[in-house]
Amino acid sequence: MVTFRSGSDVHVRVPAKLNLFFAVLGKRSDGFHEIETLMAPIDLSDELSFQLETSGLVTVVCDWATVNVRGSNALLGELPGASVNLAARAVRLLRQRAGVAHGAHIRLIKRIPAASGLGGGSADAAAALLAANIGWELNWSRERLAKVAGELGSDVPFFLHSAWAVCRGRGEQIEPVDGLGVWHAVVVRPPAGLSTAEVYGDCQPGAACPSVDPLLKVLRRGDARGMGRFMTNGLQPAAERLSPWIGRVLGELRRFGCTAAQMSGSGTSCFGICPTRRHARRVAAQAKARNVGRVFMVQMGATARSRSGFPVR
Repeated sequence: MVTFRSGSDVHVRVPAKLNLFFAVLGKRSDGFHEIETLMAPIDLSDELSFQLETSGLVTVVCDWATVNVRGSNALLGELPGASVNLAARAVRLLRQRAGVAHGAHIRLIKRIPAASGLGGGSADAAAALLAANIGWELNWSRERLAKVAGELGSDVPFFLHSAWAVCRGRGEQIEPVDGLGVWHAVVVRPPAGLSTAEVYGDCQPGAACPSVDPLLKVLRRGDARGMGRFMTNGLQPAAERLSPWIGRVLGELRRFGCTAAQMSGSGTSCFGICPTRRHARRVAAQAKARNVGRVFMVQMGATARSRSGFPVR
C-alpha cells in the first residue's frame, strides 16, 4: 500500500492478493464461513485518488488503466457501478462512523480484474478508507479503521496492511507473517468470472483441512518446488465444478512447468509459481499464446511500491 498527497488530493496505490492456502473450516451462525488462509500481496495494483467535496456528496468515477485492445478489457470483467462500488460504500460508512459532514470525489484506475479472486473490490475499499482518513484529517489508527473495514467485507482489513498474513475468522483476524520472501508468479484471469456466494454455496466446509504451518516452513526455506505439496484451496473443487476454465488454466500452468499452481480465493483467477523471473516470462508468453484469458506476470510478496503490475499483451 502506497499513500501520498498531491496538493489537497490523496492518492493510494493498493495491491491485489493471492491465496496460497485457503481452508474452509465450517459455516458460522452469522452466515459467514470460518476460514484460515495465507494471503500475499502482489505488485498488480489499483490506484485511487480522493478529493474532498464540501457539498457532502460522495461520487466515484471508475476506469480501466489499459486501453481496450482487441477486446482485452473484456477479460478483466465488469467495472463496478457507482451504486455498488465498494470504495464509495467505504467512504460513506466511514463518514457515518466519524460524523463527518464533508463528501468526496473518488477516481479509481483499475488494473485488478473483477470477479477474479484477487481482491480488487476489497483493495479499493481499504484504499478509500485510508484516503478518507487522511483527506478528512481524522487521524484514526489502522486498528480503528480495521473495525470499519470488517463491516465492508472479510478481505478488506488485510488490505489496510498489504503484507504476508495468515487470516482467520471470516478473514478479518489478521496475523502478519515475516520472512516469506518475494516470489515470481504468473496469474491468469479466464474469460468468465464466478460469484463468490455461488462458490461458497457449493463447497464442502471442513473437508480435508490441513495446517498452514508446513507451507510457512517451505516458504521460509525458499523451496519453490516444495510449495506445491502444501498449497491448497478448499474452494477450488466447487469452482472447478462451476467453471471448466479452472481445470483448463491449472492444467496449462502445470504443463508450462510451474512448480505449483492453484486458484486464488473463490476464483476464477489461477496462478503458477515460477522459480525465476525468466521462467515466469516464458510461462506468461505461453499462457498468452494459448488464449486462456488475461495474463499477468507478478511478484508475490512484493508491494505496490515495486511496480504496478502489467498484463502480457
